[in-house]
Amino acid sequence: MEKNTNNLYRILLVEDDEVTNFITISKLSNLGFTNIKAVENGQEAIDYLKQYQPDLIILDINMPIMDGFEFMEYKEDNNYCTGIPIIIVTSSGRPLDKEKALGFVDVIDYLEKPLNYDKIQKILLSVKDN
Repeated sequence: MEKNTNNLYRILLVEDDEVTNFITISKLSNLGFTNIKAVENGQEAIDYLKQYQPDLIILDINMPIMDGFEFMEYKEDNNYCTGIPIIIVTSSGRPLDKEKALGFVDVIDYLEKPLNYDKIQKILLSVKDN
C-alpha cells in the first residue's frame, strides 16, 4: 500500500472570502492535503513567508490591503521566495487579468471561480510529483 504523503505537502491559501476558504480547505482535506494555512491578503502572505516556506500558493487576485498582483510584484521585485508555484484563483474573467497573472514567473495556472476541484487536484498532484 502506498503511503499518503499529501498531508506533508504545505499549501498557503491566500483568499479573503471565508466561505471560499472553508470550501477549499474542506475539498483539499478530502483529497488528503491537510497541511493548509489560510491568510486573508497579500500582506499576511508575505508575513507568513518570512517564517515558513510552503510547497504551493493558491492566490486570489481581488483582496483588501494587498491584492494578488501586488503580492506577486513584491515577490518578484524583491526576489522573495522564488520557485514556489502559484495557482491563481479569481472571480475575474477579464483576459487582461489572466494575461498579467500568467506573466509572473511562478504562476503555473489561472482558474476562475467557481473552482473546479478536480482540476485543482490534477494540478496539485502534478506539482507535487515534480
